[in-house]
Amino acid sequence: MQEELNYDLVENFDIEDDGEEQGGLYEHFRFTVDKGQSLLRIDKFLTSRIENASRNRIQTAADGGNILVNGKAVKSNYKVKPLDNISIVMPYPRRGVEIIPEDIPLNILFEDDDILVIDKAAGMVVHPGHGNYSGTLVNALAHHLKDSPSFNNADERGGLLVHRIDKNTSGVIVVAKNELAHSRLARQFFDHTTQRRYIALVWGAFNEQEGTITGNIARSKHDKLKMAVFPTDSEIGRHAVTHYKVIEELGYVSLVECRLETGRTHQIRVHLQSIGHPLFNDERYGGNRILKGTTFSKYRQFVENCFALLPRQALHAALLGFKHPTTGEEMLFESPLPADMTQAIDKWRHYVAYRNIQEEE
Repeated sequence: MQEELNYDLVENFDIEDDGEEQGGLYEHFRFTVDKGQSLLRIDKFLTSRIENASRNRIQTAADGGNILVNGKAVKSNYKVKPLDNISIVMPYPRRGVEIIPEDIPLNILFEDDDILVIDKAAGMVVHPGHGNYSGTLVNALAHHLKDSPSFNNADERGGLLVHRIDKNTSGVIVVAKNELAHSRLARQFFDHTTQRRYIALVWGAFNEQEGTITGNIARSKHDKLKMAVFPTDSEIGRHAVTHYKVIEELGYVSLVECRLETGRTHQIRVHLQSIGHPLFNDERYGGNRILKGTTFSKYRQFVENCFALLPRQALHAALLGFKHPTTGEEMLFESPLPADMTQAIDKWRHYVAYRNIQEEE
């Protein structure tokens, strides 16, 4: 008996992924072994039951601790027994999208034989799809890794993406350079043992300086390009938790740090919007309108100028931490706020300072 679970780990090409954080490039399967099953190595058992999964890939998943039997990791030589409960996390199958290597500059924070850590600029799509078949991070990776012995030019992944961040979100992203590194990193994202912190500029002032947003996330019933929040006891959506802390109040907007406990599509964007604080200039979730402030024309022009400086949702993946897949060393990477966010934030600071002076006079 097999139950296939898509766990937000399979890509939604019609919804931009917000990195928040899809460990999005592998599938999760669950099996209950039949009562009459004879003893059989688990790699052989799974190869015969998962379409398009090679025995080598299953063995790699086992080496990474990604095959569980009754909740415990097993190796590929484990022999399945009747009524065993088996779950497996594997790299996603190829999807038939041709990847053309392109010489696109990458801001590389770290690279060794196993991983590549990149500071992605806003505006770069991570994976081809929906009219973005060139100029993506995967196209750039296909060129950068073309001479790597572990790189397969026929593999549409162009490097083994472990997670992704949205086209218009900037910041840190890690790429695996081989199957074993991918499997072990993917496990960390799946188990929520990574560190992920984002900086966001949002509309409004918070009543509490820090807090936690909990709510299931699923595709909106009214707009297939948006996600929506549902009650935690609902059968709709997947459980999601976002912790936030106000860094600075800037009049009608606030600068906040978000820490992800889970990683769902558009998690930060939709969670903050659900409590009345959409990201500044987030068109998809209503943040591209003047939601707070005065009706004076000078204020409207000020906000429009800020939108022009920051023509995207104000979200930056500022920190990513994980254990190195081979050495086990704790790795921590940070990215400073990009110029567009810095300029918009400074503009709001100047606005607040000027307003305070006017009020004192």
